[in-house]
Amino acid sequence: MTMQPLTRNQGLVFEVLSQAEAPLSAYSILDKLRGDGFRAPLQVYRALDKLLEFGLVHRLESINAFVACAHPDEDCHAHGVTAFTICESCGKVTEFHDHTIEERLKAFARDRNFKTGKTTIEIRGLCAGCA
Repeated sequence: MTMQPLTRNQGLVFEVLSQAEAPLSAYSILDKLRGDGFRAPLQVYRALDKLLEFGLVHRLESINAFVACAHPDEDCHAHGVTAFTICESCGKVTEFHDHTIEERLKAFARDRNFKTGKTTIEIRGLCAGCA
């Protein structure tokens, strides 16, 4: 997939997520970008939709928040599985790929004639600093 250049709004949203210490909700992103002319959540959601499509950000379903991709130069979509650890105390998120888990999940789905789409694993708990 060839990525088009980012629009102004996409670039601003990506920059906010890239500089964030923790995942951000769309409304938190909106609050940070009000000084840049953002007025409505729809502006943020449109930018996020494209950034998700380009593989530059990830949505953390369990906490309804977004993070910048830790490996934007790699094609995260080439990985069948994207996994995250999420600290429930400090909010730190770490993205990782594990080929063994990926292969086991592929085999599980294949054995059941299940066609997978996007697979995201979210492991919630405490990071080393909070444990």
